[in-house]
Amino acid sequence: MGSLDIPQTQTVALVRDLGGQVEFKTDYPVPVPGSNEVLAKVLYTDLHTKSGTAAGPDGNPITKIKLPHVGGHEGIGRIIALGPGITHNTGLKIGGLVGIRFSSRICRRCEFCLAGTEQYCVQSTNHLHHEDGSFQEYIALDADYLTVLPDDVDPKVMGPVLCAGLTAYKMLRVMQAVLNANVRPGNWLVVVGAGGGLGHLAGNTPYNKMTEKTKTNDWSVQYARAQGALVIGIDTGPGKTDFVLGLGAQKFIDFAVEDPIKTVQEITGLGAHAVVVTAGNAKAFAHACEMLRVGGTLSCVGIPPGRPCLETPICTIVIKGLRITGNLVGSLKECMEAVDLVRRGVVKPEIKVRPFKELPQVYEDLEKGDIAGRIVLQVAE
Repeated sequence: MGSLDIPQTQTVALVRDLGGQVEFKTDYPVPVPGSNEVLAKVLYTDLHTKSGTAAGPDGNPITKIKLPHVGGHEGIGRIIALGPGITHNTGLKIGGLVGIRFSSRICRRCEFCLAGTEQYCVQSTNHLHHEDGSFQEYIALDADYLTVLPDDVDPKVMGPVLCAGLTAYKMLRVMQAVLNANVRPGNWLVVVGAGGGLGHLAGNTPYNKMTEKTKTNDWSVQYARAQGALVIGIDTGPGKTDFVLGLGAQKFIDFAVEDPIKTVQEITGLGAHAVVVTAGNAKAFAHACEMLRVGGTLSCVGIPPGRPCLETPICTIVIKGLRITGNLVGSLKECMEAVDLVRRGVVKPEIKVRPFKELPQVYEDLEKGDIAGRIVLQVAE
């Protein structure tokens, strides 16, 4: 494994049961990299849901989860050791930066892997359900599916790119495909939950609920602006207006005080060209299509619990020629494209860095909706 002095135990943040409390454990074993694996020291990590659960394609919660579980799947680490039997060592080096993404391993042989859409791999594993993630000081990663990052990136800002930023970037690529063109300057795009808020902000609010996919919101605004779209942000809560407009949105709608559907129609005249819903609440999806113009696209990103349905009549979809797309996290190739946009300064993540040990407090702040933008936890120097 090399000559570096690697400890046998480490500090991690874990949950012992689904929905359980986060606890710090200081004597958790440091993984030993196996065949074709690397060991990385985790520098920074972003965070998602406290419960660590998500719905499957049938709408039922995924309960087959490794427990106790170390969460986190938007991390940045530095390679400190190479395991035996590395088959492809291009770009691998001690000291190199790597990303810790949602997907951890793929088969590389199924139809989806061969097509470059390996996020749908039928035998894939991930850091949310199957393997310990980035809420730890050291992590073992598959060397053949490694997110090797350029040396000149800022590790503090890159963690959120790997999942939330990637999903937002890929989502806009999907929209471009169905519109048969890039997002044109002057096209209106609505982002529901644009302030990146989570949780119930004003009682039983319809547009925000803490979920695994809600944190793509502020990214959606920036990636859309990078493509030339005119963005309308929908959110509520203290400071969200200035935050969303500061990201480049043309308009902000506070859904707690005005009707988003009516206001979007008034602003755009004919309706938006596209609506992105990243919130994990069914009410945010129910009437989203009513904000669209003829030929518009609804992009579904958030995953509400249970089996909720869109409440748009089929006749509306047919007569207006609407398109409805679903967007899971992107491929490794799309991830590197999203990384490059941030690296070149086209997209500038709004982040605040806090110590790793403040994880429980950050979760509380997120659930209250008191945080705009992204929180990144510093795990190590």
